Amino acid sequence: MKKSLANLAPRAIEDLAPLVRNRLRGIQRRPDVLDGFSAGTGLALEPP
Repeated sequence: MKKSLANLAPRAIEDLAPLVRNRLRGIQRRPDVLDGFSAGTGLALEPP
């Protein structure tokens, strides 16, 4: 994975925020990834 965040060493939070925001946009376009993540955590997304 060339564009992985795992091996990233930002010097400040300001360096990390744009990268995370960009990756989250990609995930938002793939609802199956979000569904899998929420299922893996065991958390419910519906209000009680």
